[in-house]
Amino acid sequence: MDKRQSKKMGIMGGTFDPIHYGHLLIAQSAAEEFDLDGVMFLPTGKSPHKPKAGVTAPKIRCDMVRIAIEKNPGFCLSLLEAENEEVNYTCLTLQKLRRMHPNVDFYFIMGEDSLDDFSNWKSPEEICRLSSILVAVRNAKGTEINAKVDTFARTYSADVHMLHSPNFSISSREIRERMRNGKSVRYMLPEEVEAFIRKNFLYGAKQ
Repeated sequence: MDKRQSKKMGIMGGTFDPIHYGHLLIAQSAAEEFDLDGVMFLPTGKSPHKPKAGVTAPKIRCDMVRIAIEKNPGFCLSLLEAENEEVNYTCLTLQKLRRMHPNVDFYFIMGEDSLDDFSNWKSPEEICRLSSILVAVRNAKGTEINAKVDTFARTYSADVHMLHSPNFSISSREIRERMRNGKSVRYMLPEEVEAFIRKNFLYGAKQ
């Protein structure tokens, strides 16, 4: 297929335990800034970076993602990693996605913090060969982040870009802790996701 006919798909990976407005803002910003045809949310199954203990079951996390994105036609959910019983590695997932969608250009979205430990990921050069990298940064004007991105591009021969997104400083861990402690999580995640959490008594939350 002619390269001009290729689709551009963002990949938003993560544990999503639970998904929140920070994730959704980054995905929407990526779609708009880089003219993506869509963004694929890819909840992890078994991750090499996080212990299995204490992580909510993949199906439940996928249900929360599905609820959060159902009203956005530009977002979709992939169960590729969640349904894989083996440890998931980004490079292997990208290889599978490229075989499944040979005419799609993938844009892998990751946080600024991932720049510091990317060398510890499995086959980082392969990840950069199979996808463009979008780095969600908190301070895009800082000289330090510019230097990090430049070094990353040279080290891995990567097509890497800074992703400008509204700074929504919230984490899934904070949401879990607030729910365990009976505190409000209003405006931190979609109301429908909060209702699902309370209905299923996740994170020690009460109805």
